Amino acid sequence: MKKPLALISGVLLLTSFVQSASAEWFSKDWNGMGTKIRAEVWVDEGGSVAAEKAFTAVDQEFDRLEALMSVYIDSSEVSKVNRLAAKQAVVITPELFHLIEKAQRVSELSGGAFDITFASIGKYYNYREGLEPDARQIEENLPAINYRWIEMDPAALSIHFKDPRVTIDLGGIAKGYAVDKAIEKLAGLGIQYALVSAGGDSRLMGDKHGRPWIVGVKDPRLEDKNAVLIPLENTAISTSGDYERFFMHDGVRVHHIISPKTGKSAEESQSVTIIGPDATTTDALSTTVFILGAEKGLELIEKLPGIDAIIIDRNRKMHYSSELQPPTAE
Repeated sequence: MKKPLALISGVLLLTSFVQSASAEWFSKDWNGMGTKIRAEVWVDEGGSVAAEKAFTAVDQEFDRLEALMSVYIDSSEVSKVNRLAAKQAVVITPELFHLIEKAQRVSELSGGAFDITFASIGKYYNYREGLEPDARQIEENLPAINYRWIEMDPAALSIHFKDPRVTIDLGGIAKGYAVDKAIEKLAGLGIQYALVSAGGDSRLMGDKHGRPWIVGVKDPRLEDKNAVLIPLENTAISTSGDYERFFMHDGVRVHHIISPKTGKSAEESQSVTIIGPDATTTDALSTTVFILGAEKGLELIEKLPGIDAIIIDRNRKMHYSSELQPPTAE
């Protein structure tokens, strides 16, 4: 059994490193894939020129994957699939095929709690304008939320929808995948210590050059406050929360994490954080456990080696998987 991770109680987000004159840490923030992207790198040689080359590589990788997978870009491969796959089998790139396969495996693992066909109803939500589907739209399209309607042919690298109402969205896994691919780019440039984050998904390469990264789990109801701090190295961490994209309607929080069973915002959790070996996995599992809730979510996590979870349920009670140590009182 691996040694439990020790958590640190606290309120300040400490993932940013303040660069000193003697240390060659460089960081950059920008927007991409509909969220805030951050990269931090330790550069042994080349200074700011080498750091900028690293940031450009990360930025280009995010741009490439957004162009491939965004449902908001008409020319993306996912948009093409949504237009055509109910009419015919659509041949797609190996990269997209394998990521959808990964999503399907998480769906099977979770009994459908994770399901990229949530978009069959999710497409009717507009969080900026405070719009949600009406009862008729939910009733007519809820049967289309079923990952089993996706038929995949590994030999042909094709995908087909067996229900004409099906729409897919990789929002629950694509950003984590992009983080992983960005880290691969940095490794290819010879970088050994780095952080890449996109919204709630982060991947840490190595430690913070001799000490752990300290990553904060945001309090879902208190602005600029953390529920807990975690020392980490060479791992991935993802948080899904009901505070990321939402609006209030008649006192009810309508957010972007949709339950496949109801077509409405999942109600069991306020925040779920997953720690694991790669961001593709932690991204998908944070959404999954958020929908399952604390009891069923922890039951799933305990079956998965190398995966840990912190859950803040709808009553703001914190739950930890067995290999995490809750913070000690100060």
